[in-house]
Amino acid sequence: MTVTQDYQITWEKLPDDYILPDEPVDNINQPALAAALTESLQIAGKLPPNALTPTNYGICATLNGKIVIKAPDWAYIPKISVDREEVKRSYTPQLQGDIPVIVMEFLSDTEGGEYSIKPTYPPGKWFFYENVLKVPNYAIFEPDSGNIEVYRLDNNTGRYIVQTANDNQRYLIAEMNLYLGVWLGTRENRTGKWLRWWDEQGNLLLWGSELAEEERQRAEQEKQRAEQEKQRAEQERQRAEQEKQRAERLAAQLRAAGIEPDN
Repeated sequence: MTVTQDYQITWEKLPDDYILPDEPVDNINQPALAAALTESLQIAGKLPPNALTPTNYGICATLNGKIVIKAPDWAYIPKISVDREEVKRSYTPQLQGDIPVIVMEFLSDTEGGEYSIKPTYPPGKWFFYENVLKVPNYAIFEPDSGNIEVYRLDNNTGRYIVQTANDNQRYLIAEMNLYLGVWLGTRENRTGKWLRWWDEQGNLLLWGSELAEEERQRAEQEKQRAEQEKQRAEQERQRAEQEKQRAERLAAQLRAAGIEPDN
């Protein structure tokens, strides 16, 4: 139990009869953006079996006996300590596993309060992530423009501080040993700005479709190399045949002159 901003914070399981808000996703792009983030982690082997990457999914805390639920558009929780069946409706940090190391919000036309520092009940999203959950990293992404803001929780002040991108316009998420950045391209019939992961060596973590394309290109290159080798072998056979014919003609000419050629 901790106390912040006159709140007594406890970590309690959401009651089974608690009615969760049933609101539609603000933007059709949000599920695709979230799925892309998770897929590349999984393919790269950077998503442990007990990790959780919830999408528009309730993360809970109890403040002065009242339940607060916020649903970030994407989050990464390194480890849950309970069976997945127990977190199918919502997730309570500390009680059921780790605090998320990053939460993300994708801005849309609908006001979602991503910047709300409202401290009174129910608190705003920013206040909840910063002061209650104390999530180390908070990213706010605007898909249409590609603008991204990444905030890091300062250990001294307990406040979010905006981060500056590196020379490659990427942001280090230290707890994941990965960099987060914006990438322009096409996936699932959507051409636009995407959030992508890069490893410490600068390698892009690929999606399944990209791996499949790489494999197709490798197969095509192998086919081309095999065809080239076949052509080289045929050219060599033709050169050998021409050399044989030349030798036979020379031998015939020598015999015609009464000279028996050496074998």
